[in-house]
Amino acid sequence: MTSLAKTGIKLSAVHTQIEDLGPGFQPSAKLPPNSNNIAVKQYHPDFEKVTGSESGVSLLLSSDDSSRNPLFRNGCVYVPERDELYVMSDLLQSTNSSALPTILISQISLRRELDNPQQPIRAVEWLKLRPPQSMPMPAGACLVRGGILYCSQGTLASDTGGLWYMPWRKAPVPLLTSYFHKPFNSIQNVVRDSEGGLWFTDASVGFELDIRSKPKLPNQVYRVDGNGHNVRVVADGFGRPMGIALSPDGSTLYVTDTEAMRPDGNTDPTRAATIYAFDITQRFGSYFLINRRVFAYVRDGVPMAVICDDAGNVYTACGDGVEVWSPGGIALGLIEVPGGCTSLCFGRKGELFIGAGQRLWLFRLQQQEAT
Repeated sequence: MTSLAKTGIKLSAVHTQIEDLGPGFQPSAKLPPNSNNIAVKQYHPDFEKVTGSESGVSLLLSSDDSSRNPLFRNGCVYVPERDELYVMSDLLQSTNSSALPTILISQISLRRELDNPQQPIRAVEWLKLRPPQSMPMPAGACLVRGGILYCSQGTLASDTGGLWYMPWRKAPVPLLTSYFHKPFNSIQNVVRDSEGGLWFTDASVGFELDIRSKPKLPNQVYRVDGNGHNVRVVADGFGRPMGIALSPDGSTLYVTDTEAMRPDGNTDPTRAATIYAFDITQRFGSYFLINRRVFAYVRDGVPMAVICDDAGNVYTACGDGVEVWSPGGIALGLIEVPGGCTSLCFGRKGELFIGAGQRLWLFRLQQQEAT
């Protein structure tokens, strides 16, 4: 596909609004969905350590004036050595009535002043890619040595879906496609630990979207060794497990449950829109999750994605933007994104990339890179 270049990217200053969540609190009006700016709302003084005193924002890319397709929906993987970003689209309907829907992968090459990796982003080159036929409907992804590991949701065809490793400039290789010969429902997100182990969420999203057969497994969380061996169920009891992240020291696993989001797009406030935390422990040489607990119930929408910074703060993509929580589960503040957001990842020091459907934002933070 043809690439698109955008130059003249600049950071716009963002001012912080203090909001008191105590008794009598009246939330301020939300940004309109078509707003061209981002707002910062501080609930706790420690939020200033996250955003800093000189936070800024750039709208890197948008499909508002072209296809209006939600091209920045899932994934969001930053590759430091290539200074590139990879983001997956939402399910896109084909213009050919006989063709199946598809998901596109955006490859975004970042260009900085004087080609210095420490300088701000001044331009981007955007290339939309079709995933290989063997790796249909990619959702989440994570960086691994020599390439990217994709979560393929699969299709109605048999033997599709799973975890696929795509080395740079090579065809993808299946790492894991089933659990005891039962196909996964639709793997959503994956995170890699310090030993190369992979933790991932599997939910029946594909069945809800009519692109996947009826589930043969519960919606669960799994761990598998980096070589694809020893796959194990490590947590169950979720409505729709979605985002997954590790704390900086690798001792805590965070899993989001988006059960409140119904297949028709509406939200059921009586269902889970929750971030759960687990302690990671070892028994007889295997990893287990213990001490399941509610870490946070999000303020708006559902927690579609979750990441942690080096200080242990937890960032989650929600219906109002990026909600930020302390390691102790205290709501620190909100990076309000017009229309909400669904994916996010850290770039170089102080960079937070935010996928929000038709828009891709860059927010400048005070914090260091994430794990």
